[in-house]
Amino acid sequence: THGSAAEELLKTAEMILGEQKNVAWIDFYPGENTDTLIEKYSARLENMDTTTGVLFLVDTWGGSPFNAASKIVMNSKQDHYEVVSGVNIPMLTEIFMARDDNLLFQELVKIAVETGRFGVKALTAEKLTETV
Repeated sequence: THGSAAEELLKTAEMILGEQKNVAWIDFYPGENTDTLIEKYSARLENMDTTTGVLFLVDTWGGSPFNAASKIVMNSKQDHYEVVSGVNIPMLTEIFMARDDNLLFQELVKIAVETGRFGVKALTAEKLTETV
């Protein structure tokens, strides 16, 4: 993600669910570029178990973190490398819980997208009075 949001999102998810294994985050700061991110991603991937796949969760579609992850996905000789944008806490917590269920990789991708969308809501005073 841009800035240090990735680290903080992971810390928040771990506050809810406990420490997670085989997960990494990458910060992206001003002055860095897509090549820098590719180097950072590649270094992290070297120390991870990628046999069941790699799911890159990024903040914005088309941003530098997305573009760098997309290049890795497109150049990978591995199956099951994907990028999902719009990362949020509901998405992270659901994925972390679901991966313990030994789901197929594509099912995790689907959960990421659906939960990420479902986790974005608006609460208005009008809705509050309807439910009270």
